[in-house]
Amino acid sequence: MSRQDEDDAWRSIVENYGERAEIDPAPPVAEPEPEPEPAYDDLDQWDDNLDEPEDRFVPPAPPPLPHPTPLRLAAWLGVFGAPAVLLVVMVLALPLPTWVEKGLVGYFVGGFVYLVYNMQRGPRDPWDDGARV
Repeated sequence: MSRQDEDDAWRSIVENYGERAEIDPAPPVAEPEPEPEPAYDDLDQWDDNLDEPEDRFVPPAPPPLPHPTPLRLAAWLGVFGAPAVLLVVMVLALPLPTWVEKGLVGYFVGGFVYLVYNMQRGPRDPWDDGARV
């Protein structure tokens, strides 16, 4: 089929497709209505309602933070404090006796081992996944 035959076929389909729709000219475009100005009186009413004490939520006082046992506190200081001291000494290139360096490394290792050894072995409840609310 040639290009001319194809064009003739489409033209005949379009010409015989039924009545042609008559399109009315486009109606004039209406101008949009201006937006209403916000009512600030309503906002003042909301502010007045917030000042009433019975409408406000006052959360209860939080419980005091738990204090770690002295051994656990010493272990945490070893885990975080000893590497910090060694890092500062290395950055500032301060000379330290060998026994102090080995003592800080031992303090770190000892604190880490103490904390891991005293971890809970299992969940408090067999169905507990550890999430707390």
